[in-house]
Amino acid sequence: MSVSINDPELRAVADKVLNGERLSFDDGVLLDERADLHLLGQLANTVRERKNGNFAYYNTNIHLNPTNVCVYRCRFCAFRADLKDEKAYTFTDDMLRDRVLEGRAAGATEIHVVGGLHHKKSFDWYLNVVRVIHETCPEIHIKAWTPVEISWFSFITRKPVRWILEQLVEAGLGSMPGGGAEIFDEQVRRQICEHKADSDVWFDVHRTAHELGLRSNATMLYGHIEKARHRIDHLIRLRTLQDETSGFQTFIPLAFHPENTELSEIPKADGVFDLRMVALSRLMLDNFDHIKAYWIMLGEQTAQVALGYGADDIDGTVVHELIYHDAGAKTPEGMTVEQLHRLIREAGRIPVERDTLYRKVIRNGREWTVGEPLTAVRA
Repeated sequence: MSVSINDPELRAVADKVLNGERLSFDDGVLLDERADLHLLGQLANTVRERKNGNFAYYNTNIHLNPTNVCVYRCRFCAFRADLKDEKAYTFTDDMLRDRVLEGRAAGATEIHVVGGLHHKKSFDWYLNVVRVIHETCPEIHIKAWTPVEISWFSFITRKPVRWILEQLVEAGLGSMPGGGAEIFDEQVRRQICEHKADSDVWFDVHRTAHELGLRSNATMLYGHIEKARHRIDHLIRLRTLQDETSGFQTFIPLAFHPENTELSEIPKADGVFDLRMVALSRLMLDNFDHIKAYWIMLGEQTAQVALGYGADDIDGTVVHELIYHDAGAKTPEGMTVEQLHRLIREAGRIPVERDTLYRKVIRNGREWTVGEPLTAVRA
């Protein structure tokens, strides 16, 4: 790759990327504040293709949000409801089984489970959600409960996080999503999610999960009141834990959707901002194998373009997603495998179906088996 850069400081950072060297905090802030989108995209695509070639990954998944009743009142959230709100709901066991069977009928390999912190429900209720899913369809991988939820379970049971996770694994938990990270800087956190589990808790839960052999994802919520230094600090903290545990699978940059929230006066991030964050994430997170362009949040076209700006994963079919749609997302509530293939191929990439743990899915219609790890496929 040949890059023409007049700014000597940017030139030095670009050379580090091209030479495979780790970027510093100052390097990241410089890129965030001064690099144009074209430069970020070129550099990020170079790193992306080193790691994942021309492949773009997706999975066949279904979402489940068992309740929207939540004890917290995060200013950025449009999903939560009070117990007596008209929109409040809570799944029964039969509703859980119906959702899982729907997923199996569609050939899903994963069910993604997150929701509100219902102050009238015990930990056993949340544990039962995992158990019912697993007993109904044991072949579907359960990716469930963010550190915010795990911390809440620990609080209401007065049990350590490790015990909580061990109970969930025994019930059928397979991995953890990356939500609840928002922005790790505590001053920003106090303004957007004051009472939510803090960043230390978020890291402690993931560290413990990794020690138990659970893989997990990581996220960052951008486009609200944070600045470049907060975003880079966030990414470097993730990179540091990954150096320690190697437990993270993928990173998902998430744009703040202001509609229907207490921060609705903030302009929504545009496609340029979205692509910059995908690229910057790929450049800073040198020890993460995958960067995801979450199409349900970005929109199909921006997610498609992001495959040339550092992203190698476009998420999945994502049936029944509610959290971003409650915040005003206009994307479809689900996408077919054929549509995902089209998006990926139009971007010049080769679609590869993966399972949650990034193993190749070998499919015969709705029936499927798991093949070799995708590192082997790339080689």
